[in-house]
Amino acid sequence: MAKRYLILEDGSAYAGEGFGAGATTSGEVIFNLNLLGYQETITDQIYHNQIIIFAQPAIGNVGINHDSYESILPTAKGMVVRDLTNISTNRLSRLSLDEFLQQHNIPGISGIDTRHLIRKLRQAGPMKGSIVDVADAHAFDQLNATVLTNRQVDQVATPKPYSNPDTGKNVVVIDFGLKHGILRQLSERRCNVTVLPWTASAQDVLNLDPDGVLLSTGPGSPLDLGTGVLDMIREVQAEIPLFAIGLGHELFALANGAELTALPVEYHGSSHPIRRIITNDVIYATQGQGYAVLAKSIDRDRLITTYVDLINGTVQGLRHRDFPAFSVQFFADGAPGPHESRDLFDEFMEAMTSREG
Repeated sequence: MAKRYLILEDGSAYAGEGFGAGATTSGEVIFNLNLLGYQETITDQIYHNQIIIFAQPAIGNVGINHDSYESILPTAKGMVVRDLTNISTNRLSRLSLDEFLQQHNIPGISGIDTRHLIRKLRQAGPMKGSIVDVADAHAFDQLNATVLTNRQVDQVATPKPYSNPDTGKNVVVIDFGLKHGILRQLSERRCNVTVLPWTASAQDVLNLDPDGVLLSTGPGSPLDLGTGVLDMIREVQAEIPLFAIGLGHELFALANGAELTALPVEYHGSSHPIRRIITNDVIYATQGQGYAVLAKSIDRDRLITTYVDLINGTVQGLRHRDFPAFSVQFFADGAPGPHESRDLFDEFMEAMTSREG
């Protein structure tokens, strides 16, 4: 493996061994604390244009398999790991991680002190970085001149409608950067799914006569998507049961008068305990969060807080008082796990069935 460097916009450089593609790449550097599920992470579209540091020191030891893709074409910009393992005894493995990254032109770098990097990012927040062959002045000049896009959803969401047919409930999914785990959960419940672009109007949605509408996860800031999508949510939630996840949750909150704040440090992991307020039990769920709903901005006449993070106190779930509409910040599909929140899809199914009654 060739020597390569991770350089950061603060002027620091970290030498390691390259793997995957030999491309030079730039993106926002963030860290992920999950102990499992690196394939789901690297193929999740919320990591569009990001270089991911993995806290788990040994990465690659279960290979790549057909069942763990969260998108067909991953758009992450790179991986940073402590130790790369290219030998897997997993019976489901079809490719090594190195081969997979080469196929998708994604560079990786190993042999990096990821603990030190994560501590740095916890203090400074996300910053721009590049994976390069030479950490010279030219490389830093190129990095500093790089402007990261704020049109992530445009770049990863479907531009045209498509269907995932079945014989059950008719569900419209609005794609902001859809995870396949969401489609799997709907398929397990025999839902007849139509996926629409995020620019779809309320009339586009209602024309399909859905039993329910799901707002998907996605990358970037919800504040960059304009007011049209908020108008769509307000109109649809008054007519059809609605379930929103991740970026969809943030948009649901905005559409109902709440405000958002950017977290000083993005949180990507599954180690935060989350309290379900109605039962007072605690669950763990996968999160990929850069923004949070401001609790003090919630209009109590419209929204009820249903879940809260027990470590940082952020709002993790909302429910509308007047309509069968609810949302969660975390990834209810559990891909990667834990799977403790998949019952939210059953709750969505019950809301659709109750509407028929």
